Amino acid sequence: MADPATYRPAPGSIPDSPGVYRFRDEHGRVIYVGKAKSLRSRLNSYFADFAGLHPRTQTMVQTAARVDWTVVGTEVEALQLEYSWIKEFDPRFNVRYRDDKSYPYLAVTLDEEFPRVMVMRGAKRKGVRYFGPYSHAWAIRETVDQLLRVFPVRTCRPGVFKRQHQLDRPCLLGYIDKCSAPCVGRVTPEEHRLLAEDFGDFMAGNTSRFIKRLERDMREAAASQEYERAARLRDDIRALERALEKQTVVLGDTTDCDMIAFFEDELEAAVQVFYVRGGRIRGQRGWVVDKVEAVTTGDLVEDFLIQIYSESDSVPREVLVPAMPPDEQAMIELLSEQRGGPVHLRVPQRGDKKALLETVQRNAMEALKQHKTRRASDLTTRSKALQELQEALDLDEAPLRIECYDVSNLQGTNVVASMVVFEDGLARKSEYRRFTIKAVEGQDDVRSIHEVITRRFKRYLAESEKTGELDTLGDPGAGVEAELEGRTAGSAVGDSEGGPEDVSAHQPIDPETGRPRKFAYPPNLVVVDGGPPQVAAAQRALDELGIDDIEVCGIAKRLEEIWLPGDDDPVILPRNSESMYLVQRVRDEAHRFAINFHRQKRSKTMTASELDNVPGLGPARRKALLKHFGSLKRLKEATPEQIAEVPGIGLRSAAQIAAALGGAPVPGGSATAAIDERTGTHDGEHRDGEHKGERG
Repeated sequence: MADPATYRPAPGSIPDSPGVYRFRDEHGRVIYVGKAKSLRSRLNSYFADFAGLHPRTQTMVQTAARVDWTVVGTEVEALQLEYSWIKEFDPRFNVRYRDDKSYPYLAVTLDEEFPRVMVMRGAKRKGVRYFGPYSHAWAIRETVDQLLRVFPVRTCRPGVFKRQHQLDRPCLLGYIDKCSAPCVGRVTPEEHRLLAEDFGDFMAGNTSRFIKRLERDMREAAASQEYERAARLRDDIRALERALEKQTVVLGDTTDCDMIAFFEDELEAAVQVFYVRGGRIRGQRGWVVDKVEAVTTGDLVEDFLIQIYSESDSVPREVLVPAMPPDEQAMIELLSEQRGGPVHLRVPQRGDKKALLETVQRNAMEALKQHKTRRASDLTTRSKALQELQEALDLDEAPLRIECYDVSNLQGTNVVASMVVFEDGLARKSEYRRFTIKAVEGQDDVRSIHEVITRRFKRYLAESEKTGELDTLGDPGAGVEAELEGRTAGSAVGDSEGGPEDVSAHQPIDPETGRPRKFAYPPNLVVVDGGPPQVAAAQRALDELGIDDIEVCGIAKRLEEIWLPGDDDPVILPRNSESMYLVQRVRDEAHRFAINFHRQKRSKTMTASELDNVPGLGPARRKALLKHFGSLKRLKEATPEQIAEVPGIGLRSAAQIAAALGGAPVPGGSATAAIDERTGTHDGEHRDGEHKGERG
């Protein structure tokens, strides 16, 4: 823990103007972002009376090693810059709203040629119209089932849509009139899009015009003695009415607002939002948040509005809150700019809106109670696990950051390794990495572990050198120094070492910006999946790099023993101890991540193996062929003319491909030198660029 006095800015150096400030730790990582009307007053409050600070604020200023700031012109600019920095750096001490559970949405994919209706979770994407969120997915499906009678929009996945199009016959929903079957051309793309837009308008609250239109059509059908059609329209009206009955009427028909309420204690707060559209509750959602500082309800409202609405395209005309944010006018300007129209932000004082807001607050209270019940044991066990592990392994400090490595292969082929990260006992998936092992052939886990540890910490040293932190590690060794000095920024990525699947630090930490967070953070503890040989290999790799302040251990699968470097006997953790559960979770997560990556590589190898036999066919065109036809089987069934429809494939190349995959022989062509008639280049000259591995 650092003494805040060691990095306190000099008196008079802090400007007395609006701005945004950042606290950083000893590695340059941004750990807290804040804004202030007066930077001088706000920052001095962190250093003037340490004992009077909130306990978590005390931890923050002790974790930090320096502070910097940026002056802005207005409070609106300060709000925008604060949000963008929080999103960019993900500071560990900032207020972050986490969903208290996973909420499903009803989505209409207007970004597709034939929009479809679907249940969607996770991040939103542009061009998709969302409704909700809802408490349960089954509630969405019941509503959709009612509405498909009137708005027969497609609900099938792209693969099903493509298959039915190829078969030239609709699926079951098409036969029972719950889909307009655009896959077989029953409706044009324009007609189907109009159906999807009408579906969205009905869900958005514009319901009366559709019911009136159906009633008018029903009367006309009855007057012209088309009784069967009139009966169908009557059933359609009832279906829409049943869908509306599921949404409670709470306010006037013209009311569109979000109602936000909090329930809090000293350490945490829960927030609930009711989405009211057309006077009806269209959805509900909840979050929980850790209170890093002694913030007021108004401060929580401000943070919530910034984080939830800054990138939203569904800001309502009215937002009702329990307390106004400190910078009320700046927040209204920001929301109005985001919506593209006026936004009313207010605290209801009386009437139905105040009563409904009280209901929302009761929901927030229940949500916080449930969250505390779930999390109470979790916080306790995590702290206990780290403490037990520190004592059992005789560590100088609790292993707040643990990295675990595992190797996966199948009979010595497609050898890969994984690195997973746990911080404070929780998985940090954004910092997972995976490696393609290239210097090791066969089932040699020991050499694989040595290679991956070497590569990971070489990059750590390279990045630390650029930030001037090598002096804290001791002499890395003359060989390593020479290598690091001779490596360029491009080679530090690991072109020759890690290969394209090795997700490494393409950009080391910039001491001025504190980004990106890649391989620059050292762990307190390295865990390898294996026994004494694997542990010895990992320790040897660290010793060769001159790193002596990172502890190493291994966990053997057979008896779940913990092995330390150089020890003849393992450390036996109690079977039911929290430390054993933590190490097992870390090891199992590394194993899962490695297995998934290995399966991906093996699947790609097996899929492309037959295409590899086609002379001159490069990776880019192999990928284009598989993407166009969907599978190797369909590619084999295709004619040379169909294959030539793929961009970059000429008729001569298409004939070669068909012949190589068992089709017709190449007419008058050579099987060795395929030249694309369209580009005049050899097939072998087409190459994919380097691709980066995916994060966990």
